[in-house]
Amino acid sequence: YGSIGLPGYLGGKPVEDPELKKKKLNAELANGRLAMMAIIGMFFQDGLTGSAWGDWANYVDSPLRAFESELGVQAPVGFWDPLGFSSGGDAASFRRRRYVELKHGRVAMLACLGYITPEYYRFDGYLSPSLGLKFSDVPTGFAAFSKVPGSGWAQMVAFAGTVELFQYVDDPTRPPGDFENAGLLGVPNGFLRLSDPEAKKKKLSAEIANGRLAMMAIMGMFFQDGLTGSAWGDWSLYTDSPLRAFENETGVQAPLGFWDPLGFTKDGDVESFKRRREVEIKNGRVAMFATMGYITPEYFKF
Repeated sequence: YGSIGLPGYLGGKPVEDPELKKKKLNAELANGRLAMMAIIGMFFQDGLTGSAWGDWANYVDSPLRAFESELGVQAPVGFWDPLGFSSGGDAASFRRRRYVELKHGRVAMLACLGYITPEYYRFDGYLSPSLGLKFSDVPTGFAAFSKVPGSGWAQMVAFAGTVELFQYVDDPTRPPGDFENAGLLGVPNGFLRLSDPEAKKKKLSAEIANGRLAMMAIMGMFFQDGLTGSAWGDWSLYTDSPLRAFENETGVQAPLGFWDPLGFTKDGDVESFKRRREVEIKNGRVAMFATMGYITPEYFKF
């Protein structure tokens, strides 16, 4: 078979240049992965709206309509609930999940700042004068657990518990995460408050979006810290990675490198890897044709 899969009897000529061939094979894998995602999206949109380009407003039976005007419903995905947690339309369950989402997002934003800030600034003086422990002696990330004394952890837990139990208590009569005694940016008993409803809605939507990003970011920092010894660690330091057996294979591309979040290749089995790669390429090629089959008739028909 030659370029783009044309058989020899139809004039297909193989790519002789090894670097060009590698580039084209990488492009095929990347395009196939994108096409597999695209065709599934087309199938869903076609099945629910009657067209692969259908207006989601036509999906009148969607249980998500009960929450499509809530905060956090933002372009481009709209109300995004891929696991169907809100499919029952239960307002009480939605409120509880939104409350939890806000809380986790706020904690994650503070946690991300806790990783980033010490890289640029640390307090002068001592964290524990009795132990002779300076702030500059405390490393960033997981390594700090072994440095901060037990009394320090007790103070932090007590402070967080006080805030949780007495300062910011959920009020069922108010929106989730909205506390009467919290001012702008959540400052306790803060006197600065937003009076403009549009500005408030914009900032609350931004908080949800930033909290979602922070939850993803802090998990990435945890993994990178745990595996390399630093939240900004070089992945080459993770010498025990079972993925190293395949890190030079075709399809290992920036920015993710060898991406196997479910750990299918963690056993390092070459035969299993080859079988999955063959299936991936085959499904990708079919998906590229299927995607073209959806798109082409919109512009040309025999």
